[in-house]
Amino acid sequence: MSDNRLSVFKTYKLYVGGKFPRSESGRVYEVSDSKGRWLANAPQSSRKDARDAVVAARKAFGGWSGATTYNRGQVLYRVAEMLEGRKEQFVREVADAEGLSKSKAAAVVDAAVDRWVWYAGWTDKIGQVVGGANPVAGPFFNLSTPEPTGVVAVLAPQKSSFLGLVSVIAPVIATGNTAVVVASADAPLPALSLGEVLATSDVPGGVVNVLSGRTAEIAAPLASHQDVNAIDLTGADEALAKELEIAAADNLKRVLRARDAGADGSAEPDWTADPGTHRLTAFLETKTVWHPTGALGASGSSY
Repeated sequence: MSDNRLSVFKTYKLYVGGKFPRSESGRVYEVSDSKGRWLANAPQSSRKDARDAVVAARKAFGGWSGATTYNRGQVLYRVAEMLEGRKEQFVREVADAEGLSKSKAAAVVDAAVDRWVWYAGWTDKIGQVVGGANPVAGPFFNLSTPEPTGVVAVLAPQKSSFLGLVSVIAPVIATGNTAVVVASADAPLPALSLGEVLATSDVPGGVVNVLSGRTAEIAAPLASHQDVNAIDLTGADEALAKELEIAAADNLKRVLRARDAGADGSAEPDWTADPGTHRLTAFLETKTVWHPTGALGASGSSY
């Protein structure tokens, strides 16, 4: 074998609607490791890319939200299987992105895969936790059930390029929402590689859409977009988060801010901690149905 082979560099692309487009503008930006060494050129998404991702997410919402919770759990578990099979790649990308040793990066990737499995297991259980029968005065059944909010814009954590990324994406789609994800601006490569895993898994195209670039530039049109139902501001700094909250109020979007600050004083929580269920319930609506009891109820009438 010749030692004079040219290096074959990976071309990273966006993941939108189950496809891998380049940025609409054709722009790219350099991604470096923690020591400033060049890693790759990542697509720099534009406002048009953000709008295209919302269209794809809306198109996919009906089928994904209409799937059974058991089926969604199976689909998500399949993603975890595929992440496990590509662990070596993600260990390398996380080590480069976060300046970790190979052993520490491997622990982070293992935790991310485990976190994905954990959320997959919640798909057919969260309804029992937050739904139920309500006591009412009168001959009626009164039942409350959770339903997905819709299209959720997710600003991924800036520092935790993979464990944090999984921790914000998985609960959104586990509960039947579709997502437009803005990857970490400085460490987008694990997110773009996750798009490749999703594309070859059973997750329908458009359920998760991954954009890379400057967070503020992409987030602004998502926060003001009338067809985005909710936004997770985890990856926004304090100033940007305030701007986006104001924009999101125009169509009464649900807004999720990072609940707990990190140990270093940043806005990001400790991603290794028990995630609880608050992210599962953050983007759920409650539907309440009244149904008469007795002979009338047996006929199938409902209000």
